[in-house]
Formats: sequence, C-alpha cells, structure tokens
Amino acid sequence: MTKEPFGQSLNSYRAGPDERGHFGVFGGRFVAETLMPLILDLERHYEAAKVDPSFKAELDNLLTHYVGRPSPLYYAERLTGHLREKAAAAGGDGGAKIYFKREELNHTGAHKINNVLGQILLARRMGKTRIIAETGAGQHGVATATACARFGLECIVYMGAVDVERQKPNVFRMKLLGAKVVPVESGARTLKDAMNEALRDWVTNVADTFYCIGTAAGPHPYPAMVRDFQCIIGEEVRRQLHEAEGRLPDSLFACIGGGSNAIGLFHPFLDDRSVEIYGVEAAGFGLDNKHAASLAGGRPGVLHGNRTYLLMDADGQIEEGHSISAGLDYPGIGPEHSWLKETGRVTYLSATDDEALEAFQLCALQEGIIPALEPAHALAKVADIAPQKPRDHLMVVNISGRGDKDIFTVADHLGGM
Repeated sequence: MTKEPFGQSLNSYRAGPDERGHFGVFGGRFVAETLMPLILDLERHYEAAKVDPSFKAELDNLLTHYVGRPSPLYYAERLTGHLREKAAAAGGDGGAKIYFKREELNHTGAHKINNVLGQILLARRMGKTRIIAETGAGQHGVATATACARFGLECIVYMGAVDVERQKPNVFRMKLLGAKVVPVESGARTLKDAMNEALRDWVTNVADTFYCIGTAAGPHPYPAMVRDFQCIIGEEVRRQLHEAEGRLPDSLFACIGGGSNAIGLFHPFLDDRSVEIYGVEAAGFGLDNKHAASLAGGRPGVLHGNRTYLLMDADGQIEEGHSISAGLDYPGIGPEHSWLKETGRVTYLSATDDEALEAFQLCALQEGIIPALEPAHALAKVADIAPQKPRDHLMVVNISGRGDKDIFTVADHLGGM
C-alpha cells in the first residue's frame, strides 16, 4: 500500500478530512467572504445533527418508509454466467460472482435521495425555507424537488441548457413536483455551469437559502457531509453480503462523476485492505480526445470551493468535460477521490461512451434491468475484469440509477434500434 504522500497523518482511510476539511492537500474551503459565515454555520449545525438521536431517527424513518431502504443486493446470475462463458472462450475457467447494489430501486430512481433527505432535514433545522440545487442528469434535481415537495419548501434547480434538452423526462418531473428549473446558458451549458449559477444565487440570497449540493464536492463540509449521508450504501452491502455469502466482497465497482455514489459504497470498506476498489470515470470519445476523466487526464487545481483534480488547459483554465452521460461530464471530482487516487487505495479506470452503451445493452438483455448511463460505465469495466477473476471472487457493482432518463439518448445513438 502506497503511503499518503502529503503529510496528513490519518490513522485510517476513514478518518478524514482533517479539521480544515482537507484530505491531504485536497479539499478545503475556497469561497467568497460572503459565503464563509454560511459555510461555518452549516458545519456547526451538521456537527450537532450528527450526534442528535432525533435527527438520525427522523432520517432513518424517511429512508425506510419514504425511500424504501434497504435497497436490495441482487445476485446477477445471468450476467455472471455470460461473463464466465466469455472467460471460458478465452481459455480460462474463472469468472467472478457479480452482485448488483440496486440503488435504482430507491424512490426517485437513484442514490441521490439518500443525501438530499439528509441535507433537507439539516436545512429545516437551520430555519432555511428556500432550497437551491444544481443538476446534470437531473436525478439530483428530481430528488431535491421531491424532498422540497414533501416538506413544503421552495425549490430552484439550476440545470445546463444542454442537459435540459437531453434530460426532458427529469425536467418534467421536477416541474411536476413544484420546482422552478432554471436553464443555464453560460459556458458549455452543462453541470459545471449549473453549479456556477447555484453558487452565485447562494451569495446573493444568504439569509433564507440552503444550497443542496448533489455530489461529494464543493467547500468543506460538503464532501464529508454528502459522503456520510451516502455511506448507507456501503453499510448495507456489508450486512447484506455477510447474510448472503458470510464474508466481505473481494471487489467493489462504481461510476465516478463528482463521486457521491462511489464514495458511499467505498467508504465503509476503505480500511478492509483485502477489498479491491475500482472507480470508473467517463472517457467520452477517448482519453486523447473529449472526455470527463479528471483523474486520468487532469491535474490538481481549485474549482467550486475545493482543491481537487480538474480538467484544465496549459493556462489553468477549466476545460469542458464530455460524456454521453449527463451525470458524468463534470470536469472535476470530489476531493476525497483525489486523495484516494494519490494514496493508491482506490484504482480509477475509465470507460468510453461506446463501452458504456454496450454495457447498457448487455445489462438490459442479461438481467432485465435497464441501468442509467452512469453505472453503465462501471458495468463496462466489470465486463472486462470479472472474467479474469476466479469463480469464488465476489464482486459488487453499484447500480446507482435507472435508465428511464437515458432511453432517448441511447435511442439516438443506436438509431432507435
């Protein structure tokens, strides 16, 4: 195991961030002076909420009776058999046993609702009545609109104009739930630009507004707070796989955009050194072309309040990410993932648009499950790696969202089939 190279002394991989919100040299708070009091107030309220039994009880009740947790851990028997046949055709006799963590079965169809409910309860605790959010694929926007409808809160969702066009079903859902969807016309008109607009709104409306960030990025305490709310994914997997197999998994797979679904699965296993962990970025048209793989093709810099790996040109200007998936085309990544890359604890891979499309279809045909394009990237690497593993290797992949929102995009690329 590579030692942490930046001087941060952590007793375990699960101990971070430090008191300043840093994972090694990543993370921190890089925000306007106007926002600093809000960030510090948020941190105080979150630290208090974490140790308040009534906060946990209310969140647990909602996760059980409103979201439908625990989400199932499903043995993907036909996909396992298909990839074992692939191994046999190559002259091997292996092939991992594959389980799906079915986050797409949550209310609203993705993992996003886990984090949103936690943040909305925190906003109510702070007396905030106006909720803003950014969204790319629309799932975070839908989850935020859903929670705001549940609690009678005003909801404004910023969404890049390009994403508004390619995610029409989710835009309609948000509006049906009472949210105001604001198309963002600046920049590339995608997720990065939506987050820029949300931050501008927050600076302008500091008194009554809570910014519900959708991924494990942004200024401290957001990366750790979002991670903590998403850790229910990995915590359930530990229990469920122990019930099914009597032991820990041998490997974990999840797609990476900002990285909330991934860190939620990974974090409870980071100190289990026997567990291999793989995050899969969006390679778009290829790493030598247009992509959104900030760990594979970027370098450290500052964006949206934290220091992390970013796609930048030679002058340090942020480059636009590309992915067939609207949820993965962010040109950065959560700071904890940057730290986990540098320490070597997590292996980060990438999958192209074409590979994700192939895996999308494979999952539908083999398991009768239509995944979102985001987890299809993780499935693409599962299809490559599972045949190389022995038959007693237990592999868990997070199916972080369902594919309803992506069927028009896929149909366009496949010519309607």
